[in-house]
Amino acid sequence: MDIAQPGSTAPAVGFEVPLEMLAACHGRVHQQCELLQRLLPHLREHGVDEQARDAAQRVMRYFDHAGPQHHADEEQDLFPALLEALAGSDAVCIRDMIQRLTTQHRALERHWAGVREGLQAVLRGDAGALDGDAARGFIDAYAEHIAYEEAELLPMAARVLADEQLDAVGRAMRQRRGIAPLAPAHR
Repeated sequence: MDIAQPGSTAPAVGFEVPLEMLAACHGRVHQQCELLQRLLPHLREHGVDEQARDAAQRVMRYFDHAGPQHHADEEQDLFPALLEALAGSDAVCIRDMIQRLTTQHRALERHWAGVREGLQAVLRGDAGALDGDAARGFIDAYAEHIAYEEAELLPMAARVLADEQLDAVGRAMRQRRGIAPLAPAHR
């Protein structure tokens, strides 16, 4: 089995629907975590071969770039929009949720730093350097984080954010990635 072959692809959505974009990113996180999971037995059985290097490179590229952008999308754009939308109502609930998710982001970043070191060693030819427990801990932490976001954060954001707020979040996400804004739509 080719470990580097991706599974099903996450739906293609654009920044004009930022909540769907964040959910699609979760699908890509799952794909990269699955690839990391498949890499562990591959390294034991085959050592560092072309497929192992390719898989390590793909996982590193994703979590070095897309992962931090996703966290920034939430922390710099979505969370403030939610706080603004809920100002004066049940702000304590949203503040607790945001604190929990931000704490999880920092924990995921720490997990990733350890896993990344192992993947870098794999790229240098050391098949035993990727700590399976650390990789599984990272995968499990991300699965728990995504489950919470999809059960709590995204549904709440869909309920409380106005179209204008969602448009602003989407524009900020595009800008963060250096993507030109869309031409205004005629409504």
